[in-house]
Amino acid sequence: MTIQSINVRNQLKGTIQEIVKGDVVSEVDVVTASGVFTSVITTRSVIELDLQIGSQVIVLIKSTDVSLAKL
Repeated sequence: MTIQSINVRNQLKGTIQEIVKGDVVSEVDVVTASGVFTSVITTRSVIELDLQIGSQVIVLIKSTDVSLAKL
């Protein structure tokens, strides 16, 4: 299932693997088929969304700037 009423086209289904809570912001690691993504969001949002390890989520990626580095 993807969110249909949002303009973000890059949507990846995943499962929360780890949450590192801070006083103001928290890191949320999400495992997807494309790899692990880390989102830094407010701790208040973690609480209000009732995010927990094992929760199913959708990672939304919207970027207006993409940088490349030659390997």
